[in-house]
Amino acid sequence: MIYRDRDGFFRSALLDSLDWIEHRFGARAHGDWLAAAPVARVRQTHSAVVWRVDSQLGLLGDGDALYTTTPGTWLAVRTADCAPLILAHPGHRVAAIVHSGWRGTVQNIAAETLNALARDFGAHPRDVVAAIGPSIGKCCFEVGPEVAAQFRPWLPALGAGKALLDLRHVLRCQLQDAGVAPENISLSEQCTRCSGQDFHSYRRDRDAAGRMVSAVRLR
Repeated sequence: MIYRDRDGFFRSALLDSLDWIEHRFGARAHGDWLAAAPVARVRQTHSAVVWRVDSQLGLLGDGDALYTTTPGTWLAVRTADCAPLILAHPGHRVAAIVHSGWRGTVQNIAAETLNALARDFGAHPRDVVAAIGPSIGKCCFEVGPEVAAQFRPWLPALGAGKALLDLRHVLRCQLQDAGVAPENISLSEQCTRCSGQDFHSYRRDRDAAGRMVSAVRLR
């Protein structure tokens, strides 16, 4: 379950059960709530590039996911319709955050991040806890035939023309295909485009859209 806390942030009850991490999916009202905090970020390029964070802070380079076992540093991404995804492995105490727009999702950045956790720390996907934060819903995400065709491996029922794309469903399928247990995945039902003015939405506001900040850190 993804719920809204008393400060207006969105959080996963599954991730809340892990007392060694702290996480938040930000909304429009929060701005850059990490401006004064120790934080590592990437220049998001809709890629499948994943960064390991040890002691680095600030902007690390081009990429769309970060992971760490180092306490104290926030790992952050910025979204305005794309899906923010947080991963955590209790046994190895490693956490990751992913920016997954449609291009990154086609490249399966979620699986790339899970591969990095397994390669560097032996963190098997079957024990990973995952949460997909607020993003654009199927109700509002119409794509052209050239985009829809790239999602047929996960959505085989898509036709040959325009389609309404369920990005969060595809991410959940990718996580499960990579070995994450279905009961360890929670996802938001909030659509950033049509859920009032709680969220920034590029689809709705185009170049006037701001960005929400979502983040995770080890305590």
